[in-house]
Amino acid sequence: MLHWMQYVKGYVSIKVWGYSTERFLNLCGNHDILVWDIENHGDFYTMKVSIKGFFALKTLLRKTGTKASVLQRYGLPFFVPKMKKRKIFVIGLLVCLLFWFLTGFYIWDIKIEGNYSLTEDVLMDYLETQGVHTAMRKKDLRIEELEMQLREEYDIITWASLRVDGTALIIQIRENELPDNDYAVQTEEDSAEPGNDAGSGTDIVAAKDGVIVYMITRKGVPQASVGDTVEKGQVLVSGAVPVYNEDTTVRRYQYYEADADIMIMYEKSVSVERKTAFQDKEYSGREKKILLLGFQDKEWNLSAGKVKYETYDIAGEKKQVQLLDHLFLPVFYGVKQAKEYTLVPKVHTEEEMQEIMEEEWNKILQTLEEKGVQIIEKNVTINKNRGSWVLNAHMQLVEEAVRIVPNATEQIPVTESGEEVLTE
Repeated sequence: MLHWMQYVKGYVSIKVWGYSTERFLNLCGNHDILVWDIENHGDFYTMKVSIKGFFALKTLLRKTGTKASVLQRYGLPFFVPKMKKRKIFVIGLLVCLLFWFLTGFYIWDIKIEGNYSLTEDVLMDYLETQGVHTAMRKKDLRIEELEMQLREEYDIITWASLRVDGTALIIQIRENELPDNDYAVQTEEDSAEPGNDAGSGTDIVAAKDGVIVYMITRKGVPQASVGDTVEKGQVLVSGAVPVYNEDTTVRRYQYYEADADIMIMYEKSVSVERKTAFQDKEYSGREKKILLLGFQDKEWNLSAGKVKYETYDIAGEKKQVQLLDHLFLPVFYGVKQAKEYTLVPKVHTEEEMQEIMEEEWNKILQTLEEKGVQIIEKNVTINKNRGSWVLNAHMQLVEEAVRIVPNATEQIPVTESGEEVLTE
């Protein structure tokens, strides 16, 4: 605090030498003239003194036979006159300070932590639908509401926390370690919950043509069993549970959300063709660097002239301007490189084609594995045609190929006397 007061009032650094410098220092204390940062250099002393104190030294210097000279000036009284001569600099400084101040009211960076199953792109797209994005005002953030919406939208998120740090929005989530399963095993209490009469239940239908090889029903009425051949769209488990009269006629229906584990075996054929001829890029070694500057979603190239190459690739990176630890500005900068190339016709060798077809087959297997599909039997052939290779695969697959659809069973109609129409 004292340092800031000294800076506002102004002070100077002086050099004192002469007949009796020690007596001069003593007289400064006797006359309440504050000096500080005193250093003894043998033949002379250096120290700092306020502007008011410096003008009071004249009498003391004459008494002690010492001399003083100013080494350096500090503080606003010396800074302001200089700045009056540099109006453009002062205006630019004030604009920068105002820009810095105003950007502090907005979110310029969003960081997501703790996500493993949910990708950052998925979460960012969801945040965009909720109006959360960079360049939004901090006061428009509804943190508690957004935390609740994240937990409701994604069952795998068990905990979510949002906080604003500088101009960055930090989103921390915790995911359920158990795998997500649309047909999770229900407790006895869940299975004992009553249905409803409004017809809002759901059915489980086949998503593919095939044969049922595994089936366990937890809620609903099975419409098929293991070993049955089913067609796409056929109801496998109905959510409409009949309530019978004493004479075994259907009195009405109770509607539930059907719940079951069903595995269907089906056949699938896949064919992939790849040409042996292709065009390869050969880089000439010529390249042009392009400086870029961006603000929010806009971007400008600062390099003079256009890229004159006929065909070229552009690669590079850009960085966001960051002040302090978590203060991000909506300004980007970076460098791109345009590399010239020409397309040269080439033909794959047999070894290369074998690698390409193996890679295609591995992609098919990886896609099936990601969907949880089991391969029971497969027959894979690779045919070499003129100018191309063709991979043909015939597979027998097993997967949980079902869909949940609204129940279509209509409630038993009631007569004018209030009695249900009995059905067998």
